[in-house]
Amino acid sequence: MEVKAHLRSIRISPRKVRLVTDLIRNKKVGEAIVILNNINKKSSLPVQKLVKSAVANAVNNNGLDADKLFIKEIFVNEGPTLKRFRPRAHGRAYEILKRTSHVAITVSDGQK
Repeated sequence: MEVKAHLRSIRISPRKVRLVTDLIRNKKVGEAIVILNNINKKSSLPVQKLVKSAVANAVNNNGLDADKLFIKEIFVNEGPTLKRFRPRAHGRAYEILKRTSHVAITVSDGQK
């Protein structure tokens, strides 16, 4: 059975979050949490919370065994971009794009 969880509008660019999510794809949940604990990246904490949320959804809502779960699918999409401006020489403005991410995870126990 598959269980999903989502993390929306996290204030880290998708490119940086993908570095972390690529490390835990297709791993067992316990192994993924250990990897996330030992990564020195800003996005590892929100992704770790998302993994724990998906496991809690599977255990509490569907009665699955947490030890048998693995990360079947995890992907990062681009969220809304915050646009900010900085003054520049000769009255010009320089645009700063503050990117956000949407992360979706699917955990499974391997059975239908």
